[in-house]
Amino acid sequence: MIKLNVNGEAHSVDVDADMPLLWVIRDELHLSGTKFGCGIGACGACTVLVDGQLRRSCMLPVGAAAGTAITTIEGISTDRSHPVQQAWVAESVPQCGYCQSGMILAAISLLRQNPHPTDADIDTAMTNLCRCGTYNRVRKAIHRAAGSSTA
Repeated sequence: MIKLNVNGEAHSVDVDADMPLLWVIRDELHLSGTKFGCGIGACGACTVLVDGQLRRSCMLPVGAAAGTAITTIEGISTDRSHPVQQAWVAESVPQCGYCQSGMILAAISLLRQNPHPTDADIDTAMTNLCRCGTYNRVRKAIHRAAGSSTA
């Protein structure tokens, strides 16, 4: 059994320690907000926070995540009240929405490290891919969230 702390809740899962964390989150814990995109850690759809740090859950073996604090999009807020979520809505960021959970978590991580990022800081930090090309709206939303409160 592997013990995990996901969104502040303790879980024990009986899976192979080499199973990607993404599949444990989705298939064992039934949290569907974290998405499968490329499977090689390049697109960012599977982004979660592990001990506050960005991680691509498709590339992280669940055994390596044991004993850490894992945050998925479901753990950000229960009512979409997080400043980044509110900024995302205000700036109409999502189109198809598939990449947005990873994007939001990446934005939260960025704002924790750099509360007032420049456009260049945002462009460097936001490595998640968006097929719809909403990068300009992502940038505006991050600036909006930076002006509202601490992410």
